[in-house]
Amino acid sequence: MSDNEEAQGPKSTFTTYMAEGDQLFQRGEYVKAVESFTTALTLQPGDKNCLVSRSRCYVKLGDAENALKDAESSLKDNKNYFKGLYQKAEALYTMGDFEFALVYYHRGHKLRPELQEFRLGIQKAQEAIDNSVGSPSSVKLVNKGDLSFFHNGVVPRNLNPSHKKESKKHSQTTHKGEKTAKQLLGELYSDREYLEKLLQDEDLVKCKIRSGERVQDLIVGSISYLDTRMAFWQQQKPIYARQRDRKLMQQQWSKVLHKPPSDPTRYVLSSLEEIDTALSAGYTESGLNKARELMKVVKDWSEDVLPNKNEVLGNLHSYIGNALMDLGNMDRALHHHEKDLELAKKCDLTDSKSRALDNIGRVYARIGKFQQAIEVWEKKLPLACGGLEKAWLFHEIGRCYLELKRYIEARDYGSRSLMAADDISDEKWQLNASVLMAQAELKLGNYKASVLHFERALERAKLLQDDSASEAIQKALREARHKVTQ
Repeated sequence: MSDNEEAQGPKSTFTTYMAEGDQLFQRGEYVKAVESFTTALTLQPGDKNCLVSRSRCYVKLGDAENALKDAESSLKDNKNYFKGLYQKAEALYTMGDFEFALVYYHRGHKLRPELQEFRLGIQKAQEAIDNSVGSPSSVKLVNKGDLSFFHNGVVPRNLNPSHKKESKKHSQTTHKGEKTAKQLLGELYSDREYLEKLLQDEDLVKCKIRSGERVQDLIVGSISYLDTRMAFWQQQKPIYARQRDRKLMQQQWSKVLHKPPSDPTRYVLSSLEEIDTALSAGYTESGLNKARELMKVVKDWSEDVLPNKNEVLGNLHSYIGNALMDLGNMDRALHHHEKDLELAKKCDLTDSKSRALDNIGRVYARIGKFQQAIEVWEKKLPLACGGLEKAWLFHEIGRCYLELKRYIEARDYGSRSLMAADDISDEKWQLNASVLMAQAELKLGNYKASVLHFERALERAKLLQDDSASEAIQKALREARHKVTQ
């Protein structure tokens, strides 16, 4: 970007930069999303929704301090702004301040008890506190023994271990500490070792970079950051607990592999329910691990043991794909959803085929391949059943056309989505479809039609008591009305 371009400032609207930031966040491009939200804030400084969105990006990037600053700024005018409270709790949790995070999760839960995010936040913060300091019931103080020898500051000879034993104990402790660090940091452990070696280079640490910062300060700061994250990860779940859980899981799955349960179908259904519950509750990695382990087990069983083996494998590919999509691993997610589609076609399972096409389209849309998403979703259209699924599908296809700047198609699919939503009286999808149509009409230059759709969308947003949607629509409505008067 040239100096002249920078002097001109932002070249688009606040709403556009917000939408761009949201899209980048969904793709996992958090640095670029921060840039978009920052630009949006230059147009509307202090916008609380934008501050919360940028705070979410900072949390994903591990920059908890800036995440906390943005969350607190969003609460400046309204201390009970529930999105700001949640984001402040998330930032504090990321910093390892579990007790304070728990306070804000509780505060938000009191204001909005219907929101699952606060309930899950309370649960994970409490678990982290218990893992860090232990449950009070696990600590027992015992009043016994003779401590009189401490009064004179003299340690009896029989309590003074030899230097050899001390040295051995120190060596064991150091070895155990290194092993713990390797397990917690994983691939980052070698980076930490490299940074420590750099500190020993006296000539290097004395140098300065262009900004004036000393190389030594940068290295020390990086090591400190890794140590902080290591402490945080250990508090979330100590190493000994991970080792214990891993051993237990291996023992359980080993038994299953060698000897199928008496009722394999019931066992599989129960396991699938556990996976679904874990993923729905936000425990993505836990659900992903369970799905992978179950897949290993089911693959080793014959169809005599489990008659609907391929259907179960399809379900597991779907769960794994969705978990990987949530974790931002789009390539692997696409692979598993395509496997699900392959099994669905092989076994002629209509519902499974519909599900797989749905998920493949979502992956393509998330990575910005909108034409591919449209092609996949249009194959799903004949399989869609029920007004809700049709309303969603028409809307998503319309959004893709809007991204491709094919505004007539976007408007047409928005109209079809609205009709489907009207049939089932679903106010949420009536709102989404109206916004889509309004945006398409605005791009087509049909400003009066755009105003009409935005007004209808605003009415529905108020009925749903969706404050953030109402604010965004009001801003877009002002822009559309301004176009009418020009």
